[in-house]
Amino acid sequence: MRVGAKHGRGRPVFSFEFFPPKTDEGARALMTTVADLRDVLAPDFVSVTCGAGGSTRERTLESVVRIQKELGLTAMAHLTCVGATEAELADEIDRLTDAGIENILALRGDPPLGNATYKPPQGGFAHASDLVAFLRTNFDVEIGGACYPEGHVESADAARDLDWTVHKVRQGVDFLVTQLFLDNRDYFGFLNRARDRGIRVPIVPGIMPITNVAQMERFTKMCGAKIPAELSARLQRFRDDPAAVMAIGIEHAIMQCRELLEGGAPGLHFYTLNKSWATRSILAAVRRV
Repeated sequence: MRVGAKHGRGRPVFSFEFFPPKTDEGARALMTTVADLRDVLAPDFVSVTCGAGGSTRERTLESVVRIQKELGLTAMAHLTCVGATEAELADEIDRLTDAGIENILALRGDPPLGNATYKPPQGGFAHASDLVAFLRTNFDVEIGGACYPEGHVESADAARDLDWTVHKVRQGVDFLVTQLFLDNRDYFGFLNRARDRGIRVPIVPGIMPITNVAQMERFTKMCGAKIPAELSARLQRFRDDPAAVMAIGIEHAIMQCRELLEGGAPGLHFYTLNKSWATRSILAAVRRV
């Protein structure tokens, strides 16, 4: 089933994101985690990322196909421009669609390790919007795209970043998923600016529960997000107490999710880091309200 059809049912769409395993043991663990979330929370769909520099394309393909075929869940593959020519991307998309995958998240991708900036491969694409246009023109798939409530780290300013988002949507994006953010004002502010620019596709908040302070500091630095001052102060007080950090992180995410849904967000997309316990706690609490 296509993600767009799920958004058309008049209720919030809940989805989970996983990264592809590097080993056969990791693949078995991933399937166990996804099955656990399926049985307890019944997500509308799950997605599988593509590793840095396009390094896990084969594992991504294998994972989304297994999740959809063996677990009966709608699966979405992340597809990046990094390290692939147009012909290679076309082959990858053909393999996905031949296996029944109808949903693709089109991304530029991060530069390979050791490269400070992204350089498009010869015969490939420079921007996610180029990949979106290629998908829209040549394939019958549902296309998701990324957006950045606090601006992309490579953008000069928020206005220029929104220009790129508008362009990407015009090229054929069916829905957008945000980068992680920890202050809902950033989401609602971005939503209003996007609507003012004519973007009408669903804009789904991306939620990453805080389970480790150093890890979240690293992630937010990489993606240009911020940790609100009050939340940061609480986390610092309990930095060396994993249980307390977990409790604070889950509490904050529950508050975020409830407020987002009350404010009209079309759903929630959880960055799970391949672990189910925090996501289970958060979504179970949100659904009880």
